[in-house]
Amino acid sequence: MASVTYAEATRVYPKADRPAVDALDLEIGDGEFLVLVGPSGCGKSTSLRMVAGLEEVNGGSIHIGERDVTTVPPKERDVAMVFQSYALYPHMTVEENMAFALRMARVPKDEQRARVHEAARILDLEEYLDRKPRALSGGQRQRVAMGRAIVRQPKVFLMDEPLSNLDAQLRVQTRTQIAALQRRLGVTTIYVTHDQVEAMTMGDRVAVMFDGRLQQVASPNELYARPANRMVARFIGSPAMNLHDVEVSDGAADLAGYRIPLPRDVVARLTPSDGGRVVLGFRPEAIDVGANGSGLRVVTELVEELGADAYLFASLPGHERVSEVGDVVARIDPRRVPAKGEAVTITIRPDELHVFSPASGERLN
Repeated sequence: MASVTYAEATRVYPKADRPAVDALDLEIGDGEFLVLVGPSGCGKSTSLRMVAGLEEVNGGSIHIGERDVTTVPPKERDVAMVFQSYALYPHMTVEENMAFALRMARVPKDEQRARVHEAARILDLEEYLDRKPRALSGGQRQRVAMGRAIVRQPKVFLMDEPLSNLDAQLRVQTRTQIAALQRRLGVTTIYVTHDQVEAMTMGDRVAVMFDGRLQQVASPNELYARPANRMVARFIGSPAMNLHDVEVSDGAADLAGYRIPLPRDVVARLTPSDGGRVVLGFRPEAIDVGANGSGLRVVTELVEELGADAYLFASLPGHERVSEVGDVVARIDPRRVPAKGEAVTITIRPDELHVFSPASGERLN
């Protein structure tokens, strides 16, 4: 096992007008499970492939343990990669697929067999060792791909959206198995996904990327509770955080006539480029909903009923619409659901308010 360090690592594709990965500084600890997450095109898969040696590093360096591997050939880096497409040989059995890399490395046959059968036991694949990939389900094929990586006993596991070909229920089951397996093996793992729920439930830490740059790296709880900027706040959380660009006057933010006092230090951090405005952020669960009383009056547009939870999508009267299904999303009691068009009053808990700069997007509180 070993740590992985990106030191100002940069990848620029030919004829590109900006780097795919821009000066990435990130350290993954020995035995850590780190998830790279972000929208398509943000540079997360390129970052992973740079560690594997499948993408050139145009600036900075990458270290595995104490070793600089920036220019080391892929086969000499002692990493194992699990791909989205499984990449199994269709004419080989499960056992032959799992043993293939060992055979190429001229590992003795007895040791090959021992490693393959141990991995099959861990992954619950022992009864499928004689089958061909076409006789397996998607989840079983993915476990075979995992087994092929495990038998190599690498220093680092690299996983590039390995669950994206599975159906929703199987994804939930398999992600739990992968997380438990990584903790059991203790191998440093970098896992790429565009699914923020997957990222939050699997990683020891989560690194969020946008436009080739690292925005924030933190534990799932910290990432959710204190997003570093507006981009992270918008991406992390389902439903997404409510974000509103509002005017500040006399030390309070004005959201459609609902005045929210701001701490003095937040107001003091505003710059002329912010134009006397802030971006208010609040999670759906940070809203209290009632039929009457003081607060912000909103109109019900839609309610999503999900059994144990329900989400209210509401519009602000006299306010420019920010989406087709409402301006505010609130988690509500599924036993008391308002009707479409019904007016309700909401209040935002001040201790769960997030404030961002409109100019820089950075967190102010």
